[in-house]
Amino acid sequence: MSKLFSSFMDAVKGKQTDFTSGSIRKAIFMLSVPMILEMMMESIFAIVDIAYVSRVSVNAVATIGLTESVITLVYALAIGLSMAATAVVARRIGEKDEKGAARAAVQAIFLGIFISVVIGLVGLRFSKEILSLMGGSSDLISEGHGYTKFLVGGNITIVLLFLINAIFRGAGDASVAMWTLIVSNGLNIILDPIFIFGLGPVPAYGVTGAAIATNIGRGSAVLFQLYILFKGGSRIRLAFSDLVLNLKVMFNLVKVSLGGIAQFLIGTSSWVFLMRLMSEFGSEALAGYTIAIRVMMFTFMPAWGMSNAAATLVGQNLGAKKPDRAEKSVWITGKYNAIFMFLISLVYLVLARPIIAVFSDVTPVVENGALCLQVVAAGYIFYAYGMVVTQAFNGAGDTRTPTKINFIAFWLVQLPFAYLVSLYLDWGVLGVYLAILLAEVLLSVMAVVWFRKGSWKQTVV
Repeated sequence: MSKLFSSFMDAVKGKQTDFTSGSIRKAIFMLSVPMILEMMMESIFAIVDIAYVSRVSVNAVATIGLTESVITLVYALAIGLSMAATAVVARRIGEKDEKGAARAAVQAIFLGIFISVVIGLVGLRFSKEILSLMGGSSDLISEGHGYTKFLVGGNITIVLLFLINAIFRGAGDASVAMWTLIVSNGLNIILDPIFIFGLGPVPAYGVTGAAIATNIGRGSAVLFQLYILFKGGSRIRLAFSDLVLNLKVMFNLVKVSLGGIAQFLIGTSSWVFLMRLMSEFGSEALAGYTIAIRVMMFTFMPAWGMSNAAATLVGQNLGAKKPDRAEKSVWITGKYNAIFMFLISLVYLVLARPIIAVFSDVTPVVENGALCLQVVAAGYIFYAYGMVVTQAFNGAGDTRTPTKINFIAFWLVQLPFAYLVSLYLDWGVLGVYLAILLAEVLLSVMAVVWFRKGSWKQTVV
């Protein structure tokens, strides 16, 4: 126990470790602990945020659901670019080329700024139109368009937070990414009630206040990230002389990120479609679905933490010319993730209603949210392996294979199934939830089959 606690403290403190040699289990532990804590902090904020907003109105909760289904398209771009940054930085670190890793980091940040500014201008101008397109009622648009305006308009804080943390993770500095999220979401949790309900000279902004708090919290964390990059504390250290365009490195990042962007655009656009489909069943069904998704993120985030650890290990070990060690890391991480997700699925299957009831006392909202939790949790053990293996492809720089898998699972299976079963066969929201379950299982099976073929080991980035 003493040794375990010592390793835990080393992981949290960010004690630098060579992840290309020694015990694989220790490497997974040293990377996973800060990554899990990082993702847990993100999911705790999501839970706290929805708890505050649910005290405003049902429309406020539904607004968050509609807006976040759109902002996930921003996430797709940010995560796609982040996957490329993680893969390239991890590969350079594995090759012991820290200057090359720094060059890749700078070009990734430049790309992130450009993308977020373009999207931000659209969000500032067309917030009402976005909610209307997603099927929001006139009352919902009137109450919630400020939230959409501030969240989409200020998306640069989201993009850079994701992107720079991906750079830290690729370098093996998972603890730095963890502390960044603690700063960001700690501020969010403190500021949320102040801006939503008002305090002293700060007026009550309602649901719009949640977006204001998010931008302040994440913007502060981005400044913290930049301070670390320039002042030290990470394996990657930047100087102002590094802030120049390098088209060769940038085009390499773009090439790798295109598959990641396409991969997540496919996945997130399917979520947009599902959210639009859920709006057909009313604000209460939509609110229940939104709460359930936020609750599920509480468990997905730690699982993603372990998956991100696998991505870093794959990237660095391929850079060190150790493909067998990279593959072994994935299977061990997948096993740990499956155990965790299985236990969580049991909790959701038994306690779904009490969990949703914490966030709403409206009976239809609780019923819809509980049903969503129970149906989707039935596929957790499959998805545990699916997310680890998918991230392993991305860590290798092979973003095309997960794109193909997502296309089949989400666009060819999930969307047609959800539409036909929920509306045509009149199964209602159950049809949507079953479509999510089916896609999870199919995606995971295909990912494992493709991973076993081993072609990802030959990817060059």
